[in-house]
Amino acid sequence: MRIAGSTVLLTGVTGGIGRTIARQLADAGATLILTGRRAEVLEPLADELGARGVVADLADAGQVTRLAEEASGADILVANAALPASGDLLDYTPGQIDRSLDVNLRAPVMLARLLAPRMVERGRGHLAFVGSMSGKAATPSASLYSASKFGLRGFALGFRQDLHGTGVGVSVVQPGFVRDAGMFAATGAEPPGGLGTVTPEQVAEGLVRAVERDLCEVNVAPLKLRLGAAIAGQFPSFAARIQRRSNSQDTISRIVEAQRASR
Repeated sequence: MRIAGSTVLLTGVTGGIGRTIARQLADAGATLILTGRRAEVLEPLADELGARGVVADLADAGQVTRLAEEASGADILVANAALPASGDLLDYTPGQIDRSLDVNLRAPVMLARLLAPRMVERGRGHLAFVGSMSGKAATPSASLYSASKFGLRGFALGFRQDLHGTGVGVSVVQPGFVRDAGMFAATGAEPPGGLGTVTPEQVAEGLVRAVERDLCEVNVAPLKLRLGAAIAGQFPSFAARIQRRSNSQDTISRIVEAQRASR
C-alpha cells in the first residue's frame, strides 16, 4: 500500500512516538487525520503538518464511533494510541481496567471494524496496529498491559487472514523499550536486564515499512529482546524463572510508579 497520496488516520499523536510517526507519514506523502485527547498538543502538530485534527478520547465508545465517521474516507488506519497499564492488577479499580482495555484493545478493534468495509469496497487499504513486544512475552507487573497487547496481536493476525484477497492489508508493529519519547522514556528508567532500546524514528520507519510492503509483523527491538521474546513465547515457565533471577525488580517498580498516574 503506497503511503504517498493516501489518507491516513493516526491515533495517539499527543504522545512522543505518535508525533514522530506523524512526521514520518507526512514526509512519505500522506494526507493526515490526526487524533488525540489533548487539543493543546494536537492542534499545533496538525497545523505544522497541514493535517486535520480530531480531538477524541478513545476510552469513550461514542467518541470512537464519531472519530470513525469523521475519518470514513481514510485509506490507512494507524492505531498507535495506548495506555501504559503497568503494575499489579490487584491495585487497579474496575474503572481503570476498563479504560486500559478500551484504549489499548477495544478502540483499535472498533476503528478497524468501522473503517474496513469502505476499504474493502474500494479494494485497497491498510490497517496497522502499534503493539508491543509485551504482546509476545509476559513480564512481571504488566499483566493488564500484556493482556491488551497479546489481544491486539491476535486480532491483527486473525483479521489479516479474514481480509486476505480483498486488497486490504493488516500489520502489527511491535516496539521494545523506546528511548527519547513515549511511555517508557517518560519514566526515566533503564530497560531491565540490559535489554537495550530503540528510537521513535526506528518505530516510525518500521511502521512505514509494514504498510508499504504489507508485512504481517514487524518487531522493532534489539536482537537480545527479540530472541528473549521468542523463547518466552514458546517456554513461558522457563522465561518466568529467568526473569525472577534477573534482579530487575527495582527497575520495574520505578516504571510502575512513574506510570501510575496514567491509569
